[in-house]
This record gives sequence, C-alpha cells and structure tokens, in this order.
Amino acid sequence: METLDSTSSSSSRATDLKPENLSLGSSPLSPSVARLWRPAAQRNLRNQWPKLASYRKQWSSFSSAGRSHATALVNAHLSQRYMPMMELGVLSDMPDIRKKACAKLFKQQELQRSSLLSSYKDMVVVVIHMINTSRSMRCFLKGTNRSPLLQFSNCSEDLNDNGDGAGIPVFAFWSISTHEKLAEELIQMFILELSLKRLLVVEFVSIGCEVSHGNRLNWSNELYPDEFDHLRKSNLYSDETHEPVFPRLRERKSDDSAIISDNHSSPEVLQVYLTAWLAEVNIDTYRVDEIFATVGEEMHVGIT
Repeated sequence: METLDSTSSSSSRATDLKPENLSLGSSPLSPSVARLWRPAAQRNLRNQWPKLASYRKQWSSFSSAGRSHATALVNAHLSQRYMPMMELGVLSDMPDIRKKACAKLFKQQELQRSSLLSSYKDMVVVVIHMINTSRSMRCFLKGTNRSPLLQFSNCSEDLNDNGDGAGIPVFAFWSISTHEKLAEELIQMFILELSLKRLLVVEFVSIGCEVSHGNRLNWSNELYPDEFDHLRKSNLYSDETHEPVFPRLRERKSDDSAIISDNHSSPEVLQVYLTAWLAEVNIDTYRVDEIFATVGEEMHVGIT
C-alpha cells in the first residue's frame, strides 16, 4: 500500500486551500468573475475595518468628554446643594454672596447638561456609523458580468447575488460572513454600552431638577431631537412600548427594575454613576483588541 509522507500531505492540504481550488458553490458569479470579485472584496474589507477602528477611537473620545461634563455637573450640583451650610469665613459679610454663588453654580449645571447631551448624541451617531460600516462588508457585482469592465459596489443590483462570493475565503481563511459576525460581536458591545450610558445621562441631567417644575427627564423622554429615530437604527427603541429599550449587561436580559431614580441622589450614588460611566462594563476591551488584531492578521494589514 502506498503512503504519503507528512510533507506531501501538508502540501496537498495547502494546495486545497488555495483560492482557485475552492468551490464556488452556488455562486451566481462565473469563475472568471469570481477571480475578480476577490480583489474587490479584499479592498472593501481593508476599507471597512479601519473605519470601525476609527469609530472606536471616536467613541473613546466622546465617552471621555461625557464623563468630564458629568463630573463637572455633579460637582456644581453638590456645591449648590451644600452652599447654605458652607462656612464662608470673611466672605459671609458680603451681601447675597450665597445667592450669587448658587446662581453661578446653576448656570454651570445648565452648561454641563447641554455639553453632556451633546457628547451622548455623538456616541449615538458613532454607533450608527459602526452599524452602517458592518453592513457594507459585502461586495456585489455592478451591472452585468458580460460587461468588458467589471465593477463592484456595496449594494446589490441582482437578487441572486449575495455579495459573499458563495462563502469562499476573501483572504486566507475567512468568508465575508465570518467578518460580519466578528464586526457584529464588536458592535453589540457598544450598542449595549450606549443603552447604559443613556440611563446614566438621564440620571445626571435630572439631578437638581425639581419634579414640580415639570422639567425632570424620564426614561421615555427624547433627550434630543430625532433621538428615537437614531435609536431605532441601533435596535434600542421599541415600537411596541414606544420608548427606548431598557439597558442590560452583556449576557443578561433587559431589566426594567433598574430604572429607579432618586431626585436627591447622595454623593455616594453619584460617584457610583461616574464610576459606572468610566468602567464601560459592556465593552470587553481585551476582546475588542483581539478582534482587530486577528482580523488584521487575516488581511495582512495593521489595524490601528
């Protein structure tokens, strides 16, 4: 009986993995078109993944700015709250010193509320960009494959064209769907964290607002114009309940019992809110770095 040595066996497996020897399956593309599809798909993925990395950096920047605004808001609120009990020393003889100080602190809170909402909106938009990018990873044939000049796009003109080359590897091993699954895993972390950030924003923006004034925010309130339309794009708005989806932690179901607000939050509770913002518990930083690193190895490029 003839046997193959390990060298020839490895060589055979390597040959089988070559793109030209992989089956095109039920691909609507002819073999010649498929050979042109792969470079176009490679270029597209090399464009989309760096975009995701860029949006991740933008998220970090906007999240950091949001925490700064929230911290300034909390500090101004606590200073105003305890102003009547503060020992002012020589300043206590100045007329209306406490009243004027409270008025200034109130204006600071208004400014920080506005800035915090702006940072939150920036994070919402970044997540939408992430989602749109993940949906642009497929590469579709543009026009007819009988054209002397083949072109490709990220939208389909043919219902029979799935844009994935029938599942063949784009680079070495991974198909388009594998790239999409990794992108979805990454983006889902930011979607969940965005929902948690919204809960914290509602709490921060509401501190110091009296219920009797009717200007205290609730979970079901729109935080800025068109916010609900934006949240729909992230599947964070329910058309059944007509309000945003309640936040949850990764691997856990939504828990509406968590939406409990105290209009007179203690300094300790506010510190927990600030810590929760900083921790970003729904984003596994190690896993995010791992995804970008492994994708970069697959595509033979560095993603930063």
